[in-house]
Amino acid sequence: MRSRAEASTDIGRRRLVMALPLLGGGLLSLAGSARGASPIQQRSSRRLMGTQLDIAVEGSEPARLTLAVERAYAEMARLSNMMSRYVPTSPVSAIGLMAGVQPVAVPAELMRVLLDGQALAQQTGGAFDMTVGALKAWRFDLGQIAKPSDELLNRQAKLIDYRRLILNQTAGTAYLSERGMALDLGGIAKLPILEAGMRILAAEGIRNALINGGGDVFYRGNWQGRPWRVGLRDPRQPQQLLGVVALEGEGLLASSGDYERGFVSQDGQRQHHILDPRSGRPTQGPHGLSLLAQGSRAVKAVNGLGAAIMVDGLAAGRRHIEASAGLAGLIVDQDGSVWQSAGMAEALRRRTA
Repeated sequence: MRSRAEASTDIGRRRLVMALPLLGGGLLSLAGSARGASPIQQRSSRRLMGTQLDIAVEGSEPARLTLAVERAYAEMARLSNMMSRYVPTSPVSAIGLMAGVQPVAVPAELMRVLLDGQALAQQTGGAFDMTVGALKAWRFDLGQIAKPSDELLNRQAKLIDYRRLILNQTAGTAYLSERGMALDLGGIAKLPILEAGMRILAAEGIRNALINGGGDVFYRGNWQGRPWRVGLRDPRQPQQLLGVVALEGEGLLASSGDYERGFVSQDGQRQHHILDPRSGRPTQGPHGLSLLAQGSRAVKAVNGLGAAIMVDGLAAGRRHIEASAGLAGLIVDQDGSVWQSAGMAEALRRRTA
């Protein structure tokens, strides 16, 4: 789980950029040349959710592509502002302000995310927990790094308990039952937001598109008649790749990891930004992982699971991945060993076939 960071719509920063779209000249590099007449490609990047957001689209009408991309960005910005605790006027901020006081009305999109987060918290026994927002004393950004005292950390950790988040679907409200509690949707909101952007592109008739949000990659169709290529970075050596997967059709590749933001504390221990909701301290599990899912239910299969595996460890991660039909995964463990599911091994083989 992630801690407080700079005051921004920072939903996406907790993820390492372990999945890297290889789009030549910056965003993508493609194997081979296009078949037949080349359609028009457009690429753009913007800052959103505290991370870089990249969109690549392909089609026959430049104006239509441009309009579709603008609408996708606008929808993702709207949802990001709704679900960030760093936007003072957001419903998520209001839930924290009214903790222990009264329920807060929430939009339908936010309610769906909260319900999914609660379901995952129950499924993982609290390895994933949105109420980790109570850990407000950690700082991982340059110029403001801080490790809280044990006393403060223990006091804030006592406020983490997903069972004290009360959701009323009928009334459309959310309520944190104790003062000082807060929500952090960094591990559960970004994928639905990116998915909403992809839905806009599809609704605008864009058949070939990719959205990359800080290493979480949604893809649709292909690029110049060939699969999208996405590299899996090695969290032990971020400048190197563990492999490249070829993606075609519809799905997502989501990543989590511990190397991108952190510092060495005065006691010589490395502190990183993915926090264990059970202890309030940095996770001691895997260094990083990538999860691959295809089809219209890909987000449901993947969302929040990466954060839970970072807390629960390799063995639990293997169980989750192997028990989910259509889900593939790669995990780099604390000792540097690499485990991959049969589905991920096949995806990597397809790239080299």
